Amino acid sequence: MRHTQGRTSLLRGLLYLLLMLPLLAQAADPLPAWREGPARTAIVEFVETVTKDGGPGYVAPAQRIAVFDNDGTLWSEQPMYFEVLFAMDEVKRLAPEHPQWRSQQPFKAVLENDHQALAKQGMDGLLKIIAATHSGMSSEDFIARSRNWLASARHPRSGKPYTEMVFQPMLELLAYLRAHGFKTYIVSGGEVAFMRAFAEEVYGIPPEQVIGTTLGATFQDQQGRLSIQRQGKIQHNDDGPGKPVSIDAIIGRRPILAFGNSDGDLQMLQWTKAGQGPRFAGLVHHTDGHREWAYDRKSNVGRLDKALDQAQAKGWTVVDMAQAWRRVYPFEAQ
Repeated sequence: MRHTQGRTSLLRGLLYLLLMLPLLAQAADPLPAWREGPARTAIVEFVETVTKDGGPGYVAPAQRIAVFDNDGTLWSEQPMYFEVLFAMDEVKRLAPEHPQWRSQQPFKAVLENDHQALAKQGMDGLLKIIAATHSGMSSEDFIARSRNWLASARHPRSGKPYTEMVFQPMLELLAYLRAHGFKTYIVSGGEVAFMRAFAEEVYGIPPEQVIGTTLGATFQDQQGRLSIQRQGKIQHNDDGPGKPVSIDAIIGRRPILAFGNSDGDLQMLQWTKAGQGPRFAGLVHHTDGHREWAYDRKSNVGRLDKALDQAQAKGWTVVDMAQAWRRVYPFEAQ
């Protein structure tokens, strides 16, 4: 009888171990959404190099600065930058207060859903839309509007909230870096307050570590009610060469790791790699037309051309999304 009970207990223990092995393996693997391959290997080897105390590539925690672009790097950016979709929805919401918009471009194109006419307006038209929807209110009011939109709006293809269109492998990478003493920043062309509306909840990156395009602002005291009022003129465009300028002005340390996905990130990657000691530059290459989108050199959104050439010439890490990622989004089945 004792022999039978012992054997039963042993079988139960083995069965329990077999059931737990996948969970234990996942818990031990900080990057489960990354497939084994050159991109994952480069990331892990870099982190091990800069965190090995006493090693030749050791970097003190205070200098472990990692910067990430947002659109196309941490979340999707198709069929259009999500902040632009927010601004267009705001034009429609605010239209009753501005009847002149029905005959005035670029607002007319937005209200009529005329994407061809809107495209003809170019960057000047986009800046007019941003100025009209992002200014004339306090910072707190704008962040509240952004959060309301993020809570209700849905992506046109997936039907998911925009905050679920984030890349699971990049969420894991952010957590992996922070677990190894890195301080993670967003450095994006997106407007800074819009990103601060969700970055801490979604990415674990607090508002003081979110750097982006900024509008002019003024301090106001209206009978004791204090506020920062947003103005319609761009004060700093945090794209292209504007990114290293922001990093230098706000962080005050050159990053040792940078990730982007487009030519707008080229100078940030160059600036990172130009420093002394171990350096890492990574590009997310959108190659997965089935799970996400496939685009690079000819895309109107997130064009990756010059930066891809430089990455290939300089040996930067290019993350082939279709090959390197087991999962793209958190909502995908594992």
